[in-house]
Amino acid sequence: MIESLGGRWGPIVVAAVSAIVVAAAGAWLTTLGPWYRSLRVPSWKPPDWAFGPVWTTIFTLTAIAGVLAWNAAPEGAERFWLLAAFAVNGVLNIAWSGVFFRLQRPDWALIEVVALWLSVALLILAVGRHSGLGALLLAPYLVWVGTAAMLNWSIVRLNGPF
Repeated sequence: MIESLGGRWGPIVVAAVSAIVVAAAGAWLTTLGPWYRSLRVPSWKPPDWAFGPVWTTIFTLTAIAGVLAWNAAPEGAERFWLLAAFAVNGVLNIAWSGVFFRLQRPDWALIEVVALWLSVALLILAVGRHSGLGALLLAPYLVWVGTAAMLNWSIVRLNGPF
């Protein structure tokens, strides 16, 4: 299916569009309104302006990792499972923003971020089966989601119950 989108360019187009969709959906769900501004946050929280550049870098690296793994994986089941791993991760990435910001439930988001972190770890394993470089490119994503989880936990601890 992906090859039919343009041969060699198909995986690149799919990876780029997927990254943009996940980033846009997460950004749309992220509302920095009065509720968010009223939350007590730890002193080590990165400034709000840093999140955009960090996520842009992570999504770019993730798309590159996906293309590298796709091109190295044999056709068939291996590629299907790669796509499935990326799809699950994308859904969990978007869901965290919805739970935290739209539902205003950092406590539920804390549970969801654990699933997101695990999906990144599994994504690294899935990509690593086909591309060591691709797996390495996903390491910042794992670190950032781990940092987000610690921040999420701190916000729950400082502001709960919700």
